[in-house]
Amino acid sequence: MAHRILIVDDEGHIREVIRVALKKAGMDVIEARDGKEALARFAADKPDLIVLDIGMPEFDGLDVCREIRKGSDVPILFLSARDEEIDRILGLEIGGDDYVTKPFSPRELVARVNVILRRLSPRNGEIKTGPGALMQGGLLIDPEQHVATFAGTPLKLTAIEFGILRAFLTRPTSVFNREQLMRAAYQLNIQVSDRTIDSHIRNIRAKLAAQNCETVIETIHGVGFKLGRCEKEA
Repeated sequence: MAHRILIVDDEGHIREVIRVALKKAGMDVIEARDGKEALARFAADKPDLIVLDIGMPEFDGLDVCREIRKGSDVPILFLSARDEEIDRILGLEIGGDDYVTKPFSPRELVARVNVILRRLSPRNGEIKTGPGALMQGGLLIDPEQHVATFAGTPLKLTAIEFGILRAFLTRPTSVFNREQLMRAAYQLNIQVSDRTIDSHIRNIRAKLAAQNCETVIETIHGVGFKLGRCEKEA
């Protein structure tokens, strides 16, 4: 089944360029011209990924992302006409999965979309882990299937959160500084600040705390972070 992509941009010619490129890559495309229409289309059409322009009037892409992240971890690829670090940091901190600056190559955009889609969890609800699965306490991730669970319960992680946990589980006794975690999580050479990693760590802790696990990531003051016991509290 073809992946369904929601394109959100107030410029018609930009939507057309992206639509043609994604359809050529075998994807289904739906479109929205502004933030409010984007939320309506998202609720009605349940896309697999959103290509979201930041710089729209009134209800911009960051506002849309905040609203969607209240109830969904659908991948979001941001677009922006600016290359300002504040856009990049804020967009990724509030839950974006990647960032492309205009003008962009349609081929590069499709490649980035495909990278994110390959990380999606299976949508049929059946969890199958392979020989490459990684475990610590009640936490399990399978990098090949992009499955993450705690005590058998599926975890809804963004691609970046998944990348951070994968790094920890690959070297469960190591202490990682923020630069190492950046390289592990942002595989497309995105430059972000230290506080962006801190934000993702907080999100991971909150999601595991909701499963009664308070020991997923330990802070080593002055150095960085390491994997905790990942055990459910008694």
